[in-house]
Amino acid sequence: MSRFFLLLTFTVLFDLTFSITFYLPVNLRKCLREEIHKDVLVTGEYEVSEQPNAKTNLKITDSSGHILYSKEDASKGKFAFTTEDYDMFEVCFESKSPLGTGRVTDQLVNLDMKHGVEAKNYEEIAKVEKLKPLEVELRRLEDLSESIVNDFAYMKKREEEMRDTNESTNIRVLYFSIFSMCCLIGLATWQVFYLRRFFKAKKLIE
Repeated sequence: MSRFFLLLTFTVLFDLTFSITFYLPVNLRKCLREEIHKDVLVTGEYEVSEQPNAKTNLKITDSSGHILYSKEDASKGKFAFTTEDYDMFEVCFESKSPLGTGRVTDQLVNLDMKHGVEAKNYEEIAKVEKLKPLEVELRRLEDLSESIVNDFAYMKKREEEMRDTNESTNIRVLYFSIFSMCCLIGLATWQVFYLRRFFKAKKLIE
């Protein structure tokens, strides 16, 4: 049981922390996407290598196009926002230069994002609430446990929604199959009577 809890804790912590390093070519745009739950604190730090003839713009938006954070000529900084709903969030870096592609060296981008428990500053919480180190760790474990419970509740809800969708789809397929069968039977019956009248008109059958 303890091994399972440690593995689950490690998995959740891995999901709550997102770090990546990549090269951004000049006059190009690169975006990273991540799904995040509702009412979750998201923090991040970024650093872009400097190039004399290029500048990089940073923009964070949701699936509706609402801008959560924007920074022109971003070189190094931090950002933070709280999600209002479960959504797909997009972090985009765009490099611009008047010299054109191939004449400016690619910029190195470092991005470190955290959300949920990992995004909270427990040192500040300890100072404000005057908590001891053990109490801080207990608070952190409590928040982590709550995050795990919420994740399980969300997965259960998604499973129920998928099951309802599958059942609804199966019922529709069944009704469509019955309708198609009735149409085929009706068409076959009409063809039999039509051919019978045709052959009688031609006096091929009595």
